Amino acid sequence: MSSNQNNIIVFDGVCNLCNSVVKFIIKRDKKAIFKFAALQSDFGKQMLILNDLPISEFDTFIYLRKAKILNRSTAALYVMKDLGGFYKLLFIGIIFPKFIRNFFYNFIAHYRYKIWGRKDSCMIPTEDISERFIE
Repeated sequence: MSSNQNNIIVFDGVCNLCNSVVKFIIKRDKKAIFKFAALQSDFGKQMLILNDLPISEFDTFIYLRKAKILNRSTAALYVMKDLGGFYKLLFIGIIFPKFIRNFFYNFIAHYRYKIWGRKDSCMIPTEDISERFIE
């Protein structure tokens, strides 16, 4: 992992909710500061290993930011902060203790497939955004 890999969002590539969030971010990321990788990719598995997480469970969200690896609710809040505009106001949620934030994060992560569904394979980016995805 090189030190120039910053602002990389690693997400569950088969989760409909996660894919919707990625599309939401891409649409609002006018400066194209974010790059993306599926947890199921080689890069994603490397991030799971670095976080001491099982490489077969994809219920986390990882954000590589300024050479730091953030996950779960902390990652989501920093993405909103870095997205800027109105969304950075959501960073106020960082004042809540991590165990409280992650309780809600884990609840949603546990039920995301039941509520939003899942795909059979990871999202394939369109040609116009493919350069923003890491294999």
